[in-house]
Amino acid sequence: MKILMVAYDNDSYITWFPQGLAYLASAARNAGHEIEVYQQDIFHWPDSHLTEYLDQHDFDVVEVSVIGGYYQYRKLMALSEAINASKKRGGLKYTIGGHGPAADPEYFLRKTGADVVGIGEGEITFVELMEAFEGKRSLESVDGIAYIDSEGKYVRTKERALIQNIDEISWPAYDLFDMTYYTLIRMPNINANERAIPMLSGRGCIFRCNFCYRLDKGFRPRSAKSIIEEIEFLKKEYNVKYISFSDELLMSSRERTLELCQAFIDAKINVKWDCNGRLNFADTDVLSKMKEAGCVFINYGIESLDNDTLKVMHKGLTRDMIIRGVENTLETGISPGLNIIYGNINEPISAIDDAVEFLLKYDDHAQMRTIRPVTPYPGSELFDYAVEHHLLEGTADFYENKHVNSDLLSVNFTQHTDEEIYDALYNANMKLIKKYQELQAERTAEICADLYLNKNAAFRGFRQT
Repeated sequence: MKILMVAYDNDSYITWFPQGLAYLASAARNAGHEIEVYQQDIFHWPDSHLTEYLDQHDFDVVEVSVIGGYYQYRKLMALSEAINASKKRGGLKYTIGGHGPAADPEYFLRKTGADVVGIGEGEITFVELMEAFEGKRSLESVDGIAYIDSEGKYVRTKERALIQNIDEISWPAYDLFDMTYYTLIRMPNINANERAIPMLSGRGCIFRCNFCYRLDKGFRPRSAKSIIEEIEFLKKEYNVKYISFSDELLMSSRERTLELCQAFIDAKINVKWDCNGRLNFADTDVLSKMKEAGCVFINYGIESLDNDTLKVMHKGLTRDMIIRGVENTLETGISPGLNIIYGNINEPISAIDDAVEFLLKYDDHAQMRTIRPVTPYPGSELFDYAVEHHLLEGTADFYENKHVNSDLLSVNFTQHTDEEIYDALYNANMKLIKKYQELQAERTAEICADLYLNKNAAFRGFRQT
């Protein structure tokens, strides 16, 4: 079959490499299908261009995958309208996937007019779905999908079993994407002449934060050998010098982190890398080994400094653990990414001031950090709480009325008014933004002084990358 996979425009100058789509493309191509990637993310074509493109070409299937953000939801609606407007739509199958549609497949099927929603891990599901479209099997025999049958009835098939040995999954189909573009992404502590790309070191997470929607249960790591082989390939083919491990939790345990880092050291991979980490495991011996292996940045999900709120979130952290882990990270010489959200169930508004004080003390400003309100995405425990307590009516209410922007409140779970929260967030983020700008100005002034007072001939201009 001839399949068009849509890499949608997310309004960015440089877009994050669409890993999920690339994994699907690889699986489908291995099964003998012809794959083309529609790179709206690079060319910023208007959605009407997709209608024209479908009318001008003979595709059998068009695939769109999105996460659960407000922007992604609205983009999916616009793309669906463009796809449904194609004169060839009658003979064209439209499939959607990702965390967004998978949380409430029936709503998304009826809202988008898609033929099928993929639920969960997609590599095997998508290939079997193509077999169903070719008439080689029935739709109901494909695990991990949902659809509306010929009588208008919603059908959800059996849950798709997880792929246990994920080393067997083919790498993303890098060659189908413009890697010259994607490797220009800027990451913390990257040099201007270094190229970067995201990679997965595993799938899933062992923790159960109440605001997180996760399709996969548990954690399945890739082997160090598999990871190193892919890194070496990316170095050779695309001159990549920086790997951003984008899976939820590379630091799934002390043992796994140490083992992986030692393998990187032994293999002499010689790349910078960053990852998502857990402060539970941020001990100096682990962090020192990570730095030796090339780690330059660890993104930590702190979320709050209030112990009661941390318990409500099921974070498995305390304020003392957070401070100790962040201090260890800075002492080791690795930049910590300090993520904080506000507004979980009954969180005190004083937590915002605590967060500002913490960020001003410990953030090394490798990236600009602000405090954002918590969002109860469909599929999360927090979403269910909102529905049960009549703060939300359901998925339609969330996407169509409440979740208009990730920096605005979708639902207020606190004892404070919306205006009180917005005033506190405004004051907090203005302090953080001004501090970041002050530090950037200081750094630029130091460069200027070094140039003119020390006659630094290595100076390369006051540029931003």
